[in-house]
Amino acid sequence: MTTPDAHRAIDAVWRIESAKLIAALTRIVRDVGIAEELAQDALVAALERWPESGVPDNPGAWLMTTAKHRAIDGFRRGKFLDQKHEQLGHELQERQQSPERDLDAAIDDPVGDDRLGLIFTTCHPVLSPEARVALTLRLLGGLTTDEIARAFLAPEATIAQRIVRAKRTLREARVPFEVPRGAELAARFASVLEVVYLVFNEGYSATAGDDWVRPELCDDALRLGRILVELVPSPGDPEVHGLVALMEIQASRLKARVGPSGEPILLLDQDRGRWDQLLIRRGLAALERAEQLAGALGPYALQAAIAACHARAHTAEETDWTRISALYDALAQLTQSPVVELNRAVAYSMAFGPAAGLEIANALLSEPSLKSYHLLPSVRADFLAKLGRFDEARKEVERAASLTQNARERALLLARAAAWARET
Repeated sequence: MTTPDAHRAIDAVWRIESAKLIAALTRIVRDVGIAEELAQDALVAALERWPESGVPDNPGAWLMTTAKHRAIDGFRRGKFLDQKHEQLGHELQERQQSPERDLDAAIDDPVGDDRLGLIFTTCHPVLSPEARVALTLRLLGGLTTDEIARAFLAPEATIAQRIVRAKRTLREARVPFEVPRGAELAARFASVLEVVYLVFNEGYSATAGDDWVRPELCDDALRLGRILVELVPSPGDPEVHGLVALMEIQASRLKARVGPSGEPILLLDQDRGRWDQLLIRRGLAALERAEQLAGALGPYALQAAIAACHARAHTAEETDWTRISALYDALAQLTQSPVVELNRAVAYSMAFGPAAGLEIANALLSEPSLKSYHLLPSVRADFLAKLGRFDEARKEVERAASLTQNARERALLLARAAAWARET
């Protein structure tokens, strides 16, 4: 195996296994920073050995075993005690427990709720909402700092500082690794829902890399969402059902979102016969539950209602864009989000014509958070092309291509630019 091939394989394995690895280690060492460090040590070992030895038959288990050995060595050498973990060492001695045995149990056991426990740990109220989401995306989703920055529409340096401070705060506060109960569960629930939502979004439309979608992240988010339904702090909270409904319906399209060579297929061009009807039925049932519980739909349930409009349309032409526009109006009022406003522009374009969409999109040109957001010029380009302004459309879509970090998306945008160049 060549070194580039090995590195690609390692990257793929890391994205799938890192959250499980970090969660299991956090449960034992009680420090997300140290757990991430141990996992990174295992990754470095893989980068050193796999190009020569080849990728193991079970690469996830190899990383687990390597991280476990590093952790055991750390306990034996007092490394963790040097990092202000005296209390952990005393507790282990008092219980007369071996850290090796604890680590074996944590890592060799099925995953259980370890990843859910990791989310609740990193969503502790001691952290700011922004820090909770950034840290959990880093640890659970395996996202890079740059990918998180793009998801937040924030500078990379800001996100890096936020993550470092969050890990230090959790360490100093000695936040336990647990799934809380009662009032403490309710206090963290909204933040956890936001994290699950963002992890799913990264899987549904990857920020960077060579793949248009990352189904493993969608699967993780869906699994966690279904667990959260059982942990909902009160029977009357509809938003967890709304989030699960949204993810179920969106996940139903994953196989139709990519072509045979991995190329992106946009919603209106998808073969709806490939949509997963079981997931759609589950999503619609969850949405019905949210609607029964809610006096007024929250942001996740509103997005699920929008997704349901697409799911119920047998063809793209049957889509009820007027209703979708009204739902986006309600969502925009709740969230005050420029990204939601951009999506509202698309809905208005489909319901009332491209000029209506362009008017909304143009109002976003001065929005600072969208300055480097590739979808703003991409959406404007589509409106301009539909209005016959192909030269302007080409320039906008070329700008969008220069801003995206996803290779598949860039290719799609450049193909549009070439097509519109022929129209001028």
